[in-house]
Amino acid sequence: MTPTIFVAGASGAIGRRLVPLLLENGWRVSGATRSPDKAAELKKAGVEPVVVDVFDADALRRHLEMIRPDVVIHQLTDLPYALEASKMPAALARNARLRDLGTRNLIAAAVHSGAGRFIAQSISFIYDEGAKPHHETDPLLPVTHPVYGETVQGVLSLERQVVEAPLTGLVLRYGLFYGPGTGFDAPVAPGSVHVDAAAKAAELAVTRGERGVYNVAESDGAVSSDKAIAAFGWNSGWRLDSPV
Repeated sequence: MTPTIFVAGASGAIGRRLVPLLLENGWRVSGATRSPDKAAELKKAGVEPVVVDVFDADALRRHLEMIRPDVVIHQLTDLPYALEASKMPAALARNARLRDLGTRNLIAAAVHSGAGRFIAQSISFIYDEGAKPHHETDPLLPVTHPVYGETVQGVLSLERQVVEAPLTGLVLRYGLFYGPGTGFDAPVAPGSVHVDAAAKAAELAVTRGERGVYNVAESDGAVSSDKAIAAFGWNSGWRLDSPV
């Protein structure tokens, strides 16, 4: 029986770069989206689309029970294109809820369906002040932070849920994205990561690495990704058109 991966956020900036890698490796890929239009796009890309809202716990559970994925990948975000400043305050609140409740529903459905591995997207650009490059054990900003406090709460909830779940849970703390689908052609801040390299990290994490948290960002002095490099053999310079 062909092994199956369920990708939540398969039509997003990372999902679109990740799906071809998984299909190339022989996985059967089911991808979740809330949009019937995007479902049609996923089908054309070779993905078995699932139209479901991650906040509908019962529907999500039913879908995963039928799919029986070996691995679940959580790449869901709810952010405006190019991080449009006027839309960011509301987006940060939506994203925090997604990381908290959405992650809870996904993990519950994954465990119920018998999945053995869970990989989730987090962020590496909310570390507190301190010596750089930041490592995974460094403290994050306080939850009382006037701008990012709610974001920190959401991240802490997501990461705790993933690493404590009764399956092998890996958290990928991505740098700020740039590349196709992001609205940015080049790094926008220290500790960025190209969407192709970010997708490659998720693909590698499907079969490599132990339970835990991993920084996934370019080595420009802001964040250390040594743990991901050692565990996954990850290369921040990897692109979809790379020879290997």
